[in-house]
Amino acid sequence: MSSEPKKLLRALKGEVCTSPPIWLMRQAGRYLPEYRETRARGSDFLDVCLTPELAIDITLQPIRRYGLDAAILFSDILILPHALGQKVWFEEGIGPKLEPLCRVEDFKRLEPGRMADVLAPVYETLRRVRCELDEGTALIGFAGAPWTVASYMIEGGSSKDYATAKTWAYRAPEEFQTLIDLLVETTADYLIAQVDAGAEVLQLFDSWAGVWPEAALRHWCLAPAREIVRRVKAVHPKVPVILFPRGAGLMYRDFAADSGAEALGLDTTVPLDWARETLQGKVTLQGNLDPLLLVAGGAAQREGVQRVLEGLGRGPFIFNLGHGITPQAAPDNVAALVEQVRSWRP
Repeated sequence: MSSEPKKLLRALKGEVCTSPPIWLMRQAGRYLPEYRETRARGSDFLDVCLTPELAIDITLQPIRRYGLDAAILFSDILILPHALGQKVWFEEGIGPKLEPLCRVEDFKRLEPGRMADVLAPVYETLRRVRCELDEGTALIGFAGAPWTVASYMIEGGSSKDYATAKTWAYRAPEEFQTLIDLLVETTADYLIAQVDAGAEVLQLFDSWAGVWPEAALRHWCLAPAREIVRRVKAVHPKVPVILFPRGAGLMYRDFAADSGAEALGLDTTVPLDWARETLQGKVTLQGNLDPLLLVAGGAAQREGVQRVLEGLGRGPFIFNLGHGITPQAAPDNVAALVEQVRSWRP
């Protein structure tokens, strides 16, 4: 048994814990009344992310309430385009908006030199949160993967089909590669700086990986993720990385074999038996409860949690969701989830 007190770090080293560690994507969010109260103190969403006093409070809220095994930095994947000089804002009830990149010349106006100053409050948040956590609670830093971030930068926000970004990548792959290469470099730098500031684990979110067919997914998602992991490990070889290529399907096998990451976050669609038999011998798995079960609660939630635990809990595993908590989730249902996971034994 490892002497490492942080259960999450033990699981990421391949240890099977007595009960799996648990943290939840978007665990600090609108479903919590304390979040809504703190959020109201900021002028807008980006202001909250870049005001350490507010971001620290929000990061710690689910730890105070549920005693989860990890805190994850309160921020957003679009903080990086903002730091690069792209106009980013958030509209209430709609989501993120960006002034879209329409020509390859727009890529050249991005300014990596701004990053250190713009992101300094993020690093302050990490340093101060790390000091607040007890010895059993890990601190997770994160970023968006290049394809997912690029899709927002080109589409100007969320999209149903990513047609503009995908067509650009198909029609002018050399141009599109210019943006991906820039995002690989700046994302790796951003993650390295997060570790310097106190992050002990990193997660890379490729939320829209599943919109690509196999060859393109390999090129635009797996290859950039692998390069980011390589760059991070060159500076911080012991810091574990979790990849979340949502919707990757059978391509999860390639991420397990070829990304260099210690863990894969599974989306809700991944069959548990297949994941256990195909992936779990290669990497630690994380996931993959349907977030809407935290809205439904009751027997449906208990049965869903039990299925995930029985399916994956006997190997290296971190309990999480298949995507982020929804604003409609009931805080009491989250408490019941944590209690059920804590009491389960393999």
